[in-house]
Amino acid sequence: MPFLGFSDSEELKAKKIGRWYFGGVASAMAACCTHPLDLLKVHLQTQQQKEFGLVQMGVKVFRADGITGLYNGITASVMRQLTYSMTRFAIYETGKKKIAESSGGATMPFYQKILLASVSGACGGVVGTPADMVNVRMQNDMKLAPELRRNYKHVFHGLKCVLTEEGVKGLFSGVTMASSRAVLVTVGQIAFYDQFKQMLLASGYMKDNIATHFTASFMAGGVATALTQPVDVMKTRLMNAAPGQYSGILACAMDIGKVGPMGFFKGFIPAFVRLGPHTILTFIFFEQLRKNLGQMPAYST
Repeated sequence: MPFLGFSDSEELKAKKIGRWYFGGVASAMAACCTHPLDLLKVHLQTQQQKEFGLVQMGVKVFRADGITGLYNGITASVMRQLTYSMTRFAIYETGKKKIAESSGGATMPFYQKILLASVSGACGGVVGTPADMVNVRMQNDMKLAPELRRNYKHVFHGLKCVLTEEGVKGLFSGVTMASSRAVLVTVGQIAFYDQFKQMLLASGYMKDNIATHFTASFMAGGVATALTQPVDVMKTRLMNAAPGQYSGILACAMDIGKVGPMGFFKGFIPAFVRLGPHTILTFIFFEQLRKNLGQMPAYST
């Protein structure tokens, strides 16, 4: 099927741009690979006192629920990527395409990448909050006593239960924190990935290949983790809290702060271990989709 682009030359593939939905699809594919790490990160962040490390928590989950326990909430995780990441990538890639077309293909300056990524992340954070909240609850459910578990069967059952029991407002529990985090992670991942990739290609030592994509996404994952960890901890607490447990973000922050400043960085290593591979896989999948199934830009000659 030559029309798919798999037989195109590498030079032609490098000129292609992604379609608006490639980012969401790539993120969902990456989520299927990194879900166990995401689950362990949530478990570590919801500890009030540090009882387990990453490995010990993994062993505990495996002994309690087997290998399937590590994939608890996978449907919500995939749905989150198909809402949250689909939205942020769609807005960013569409905006990037329009700016490039209006400037005759000129490269966006870094500040424009940051601004565009911020808007994209904010919108994605709002759209993805319901699935994200159900994802956190499903992952944390096994830690609760049997009589306290929510027992969501899958993401759609979880959304239905939240809507029935807590109303529309319940679906957007933690939306402020989620959208704030989404701005930071989108800047760290997408804007910085674009910038790192541009710098690597401009160096003359690297080409538009998987080595460049890996290097740029690895660095972007590190930046994203550093930017988002404190917000991520608070978001997880707010989404997993019982109705009325916290009066707002400040109350949540004060509760976490009781154990000291490092309370905001609980699960930092597993967060990087999860966000790093997820970022790398997302952009490797995205770039392969772009190069093989993408489209030639209108300003291409």
